[in-house]
Amino acid sequence: MCLAVPARIITIEGTGAEIEVGGVRRRVGLQLTPEARIGDYVLVHTGFAISILDPDEAEATLQLFQELDASRRGES
Repeated sequence: MCLAVPARIITIEGTGAEIEVGGVRRRVGLQLTPEARIGDYVLVHTGFAISILDPDEAEATLQLFQELDASRRGES
């Protein structure tokens, strides 16, 4: 099974970007999404942004991840 995660672009330098998800920042490649801009949400898989997401869709998905994590930890 593969998993891709929505993340927001913080900075762009050349063909790379710094993204943030859940307070964690990482570097990813933008070779597959050269049209991506700072502030865009992208779908990240294996170190690459593979598509640009609608902001509302990205935020809804991230909210679901938070709810799943809270459920796993037994929180309401």
